[in-house]
Amino acid sequence: MEEPVDASDTPFARIGGEPAIHALVERFYDLMELEPGYAALRAVHGSTLEQARERLFWFLCGWMGGPQHYTERFGHPRLRMRHMHAPIGIVERDQWLACMAQAMAETGVPEDLRQRLETSFFQTADWMRNVAT
Repeated sequence: MEEPVDASDTPFARIGGEPAIHALVERFYDLMELEPGYAALRAVHGSTLEQARERLFWFLCGWMGGPQHYTERFGHPRLRMRHMHAPIGIVERDQWLACMAQAMAETGVPEDLRQRLETSFFQTADWMRNVAT
């Protein structure tokens, strides 16, 4: 028999729900545009970030255990397939991770949750690589 899931212990609840995820995503993309150290990452996103902001917010809500906004709109995320148009190598992976770590720190994500998310983000970001370097 499965134990019931405690919804208050999900990353979604611990981070502060939709308002906190929205703030995190906004800061992430703001940093990507502002910081020269994230230039390679910014370059793979095209001319505008509006759609990326929206989709990452929807995705993270569900991925963290909250409302499944992304899957309700688009079905299974199929992250790797949906990102094959963009060259993602070690540089882009590392810049994505650094930008997200900075955004989490600046938006007040609790340290223990940040560490947990950073581990999961690394696994996903590394799996997303589609070029060798």
